[in-house]
Amino acid sequence: MADYLTISVELRGRVALVTFLRGDQLNAMNRRMQGEIIDAFESLSADRGVGAIVVTGAGRAFMAGADIKEYAAQTGPEFDAFQENGARMYAAVEDNAKPVIAAVNGFALGGGFELVLCCDLVIASTDAKMGLPEIKLGLVPGGGGTQRSVAKLGRNRANFLLMTGAIEPAEAFVASGLVNELVAPDQLLPRAMALAGAIAAEPAEAIEGLRRLTATALQGNLESGLRDERDLVTALYRSEIGRERVQAFAAKSAARAAEKAKSKEAMR
Repeated sequence: MADYLTISVELRGRVALVTFLRGDQLNAMNRRMQGEIIDAFESLSADRGVGAIVVTGAGRAFMAGADIKEYAAQTGPEFDAFQENGARMYAAVEDNAKPVIAAVNGFALGGGFELVLCCDLVIASTDAKMGLPEIKLGLVPGGGGTQRSVAKLGRNRANFLLMTGAIEPAEAFVASGLVNELVAPDQLLPRAMALAGAIAAEPAEAIEGLRRLTATALQGNLESGLRDERDLVTALYRSEIGRERVQAFAAKSAARAAEKAKSKEAMR
């Protein structure tokens, strides 16, 4: 893995922990950080030794959007390049072969919230706050926020966030299913890492296949999704690990049934 300045990547067994390191800037994303996120996530996606990824921020924020000082100084061509690289960055997270878990601490705003929307699972601290405040700058989200917020929150909920620029506590995103769990600040990273470790311990082909299937479901193509689902379960059933696990479960079930029958006979 390359040496980075704005992020760190730490491998803990089969789990990769990616941490944003611009804590003094609330992890606001500049061009360098954007490029390093792309490189890290594309590399992790191709790494067969990695089974899951956790992403979080150092300090008081997950990511407070783009670095407005750099953003405001961009020329037209620089802005165009920033947007193009941004699309690649979000795709590197959303289309990653590995499940990505956001451990949201503090603020996840603008581009930071757009990154959360790209993740497969979200564990949030009870003091986390999220939103899409671009309207306050006379702008709209440019990293997929208008589309992914509707897909994951529903249109009316997304409209409220987008049109008011409201910044809301993580608790407000539990009912929609975006936030899977709320935990105390000191339990955020331990819980996210434990969840990632449990997922990474499952067969990689099954986990990566599930990511693809749920992504297909979001696109609304039921026929294609059902076909892909059948193909995957067939391949897994015929795989070595699939056969081993199914047969082991059947053997345990048979043993429990025999023990139960034996106990009933002894009670007569």
